[in-house]
Amino acid sequence: MKRLHRGGDHPEMQKTENMKRLRRGDHPEMQKKTVDAGASGGGEEGITCGGCGTPVSMELDDDDHHVHMDLQELPEGCIANVVSLTTPQDAYRFSAVSRSFMSSADSDAVWDKFLPPDIPSILSHSSSSEKKLYLTLCENPVLVDDGKMSFTLDKWSGKKCYMISPKDLMIIWGDNPEYWKWISLANSRFEEVAALVVVWWLEIRGKIDTRILSPSTVYKAYLVFMLSERARGFDRDDPLEVKVGLFGEEQTSSKRIVFLGRQNITGRPMEIDETQYPKKRPDGWLEVEIGEFFCPGEEDGGLMEMTCMDVDLHRMKRGLIVQGIEVRPKRA
Repeated sequence: MKRLHRGGDHPEMQKTENMKRLRRGDHPEMQKKTVDAGASGGGEEGITCGGCGTPVSMELDDDDHHVHMDLQELPEGCIANVVSLTTPQDAYRFSAVSRSFMSSADSDAVWDKFLPPDIPSILSHSSSSEKKLYLTLCENPVLVDDGKMSFTLDKWSGKKCYMISPKDLMIIWGDNPEYWKWISLANSRFEEVAALVVVWWLEIRGKIDTRILSPSTVYKAYLVFMLSERARGFDRDDPLEVKVGLFGEEQTSSKRIVFLGRQNITGRPMEIDETQYPKKRPDGWLEVEIGEFFCPGEEDGGLMEMTCMDVDLHRMKRGLIVQGIEVRPKRA
């Protein structure tokens, strides 16, 4: 007759107890050891932070397969160095982790890396901190190039955005007061905007040098506008042809059809492309997508042209107010 094992020394129960110890990490064979950089003796170099070379205290399992380290014990400079290699959006997240992470994520060392390197050549600035300057440029457009353009930063990526003023656009008959007039509006970035009196031929063109944009970035271009109460010729059945392409190279242009008037729900096809219709912006204006283009870099840049055109001579158009054409990075 086989001898019955007591509850504590049954092989299966002993195995279960060992597994519990392994999970808790207090099994004798899994006891951790602390390694201090430069204190291991025997000429060994120890462990240092790759970001700044500061010695780091770490706990290693005996089998050296697992490393345990409290990141908050790293020096502020090391944390800042790591955060600066991420994105502004990641920096906001780091700030919510702890006070030590907030201090590092808010440092000038981090936000200086998020600002475009050519900021000093774009504008003169003075700010109490690089993060404050960054947020100011995200939320408050700055006029540059003698007021021909406005400059901002995309808050989540730090990439450059520009809006071309209506004065710097090529508007057919824009200098003839019988067809266009120039007015001032309180919510405009520029001193004057273009208000359409009446035309049958509508054509607006804008150009921008891609070398001033952020490299290796896909950009989208938008017509920024409003329609007055007397607007006519911009209804659902009044399309506008828009295109984006390298200046002087018609074959490279991407063409599409958009509508400046509000969407008409009844009778609208189910497969409608929402980007063909205007959307309201936070500043109260409307915008409609003209198209997108890739900005390779400073050395491979060129002059990009954006065009909005309606040459239907049987349709009168009036009441369009143009603030400009904006180019900004495409959001994922």
